[in-house]
Amino acid sequence: MNAHLHFHEKKYTVNFSNPYDISIPIQDGILNPTCYGADPIAFETIRAENFVGSVREGGVVNHKKIHLSPHGNGTHTECYGHIVDSADTINTCLTDFHFVAELITVAPKPTATGDLIITLDALQEKIQKEIPEALVVRTLPNSNEKKTKNYTGTNPPYFEKEALAWMAQSGIKHLLTDLPSVDKEIDGGILAAHHAFWDTAGMLRKNATITELVFIDTKIEDGRYLLNLQIISLQLDASPSKPILYKLTEVL
Repeated sequence: MNAHLHFHEKKYTVNFSNPYDISIPIQDGILNPTCYGADPIAFETIRAENFVGSVREGGVVNHKKIHLSPHGNGTHTECYGHIVDSADTINTCLTDFHFVAELITVAPKPTATGDLIITLDALQEKIQKEIPEALVVRTLPNSNEKKTKNYTGTNPPYFEKEALAWMAQSGIKHLLTDLPSVDKEIDGGILAAHHAFWDTAGMLRKNATITELVFIDTKIEDGRYLLNLQIISLQLDASPSKPILYKLTEVL
């Protein structure tokens, strides 16, 4: 099924029959991306006196409890409530679910301290003239290790504050990245990039979101897409999420 949309005075065709799921499936055990000391995901069979929630064990249905941390166990989308004491949740902040997105691929740059950062210049070199509603950033190298890596204590790459301040000023409402955080793993609680993106010192961007720990297969080309950003209706600052990309083709 195809549809048409207009964005910045350009007309695009979107093909809904060829979705690209950039979330990482949640599974039992250690074969999930993990960060910030989160325990591994665990699926637990629910049991009662005369009930077992496992067909394999002789039960009539499968019935399990899931133990996970949205921020530490895989693809998740977070709102400003992640860093601000607020009654708002990701469920109240994310109320639209389709956005024109641009996928770009960047290589983190080494700093004098040995850190790897995504710079504002690296982003601006890749983004097209028309600023998208959502920006999807794939980092290099892009290996399948991202699907199962334990990032805790590894000081992964992160974004410089100026990059996210520019996104806020430019009107980019949704950032998606394959990194575990937009900030340095241990920064003394400064969280400069998070604060810059949500503009916590100015006009707070309550409807803006950050999605971390996506995985964008190398076969998915850089360019314009329609993003469908799906979450659980969870009254928390973050939710496991399922972002889907659909290729946009400009109609000339």
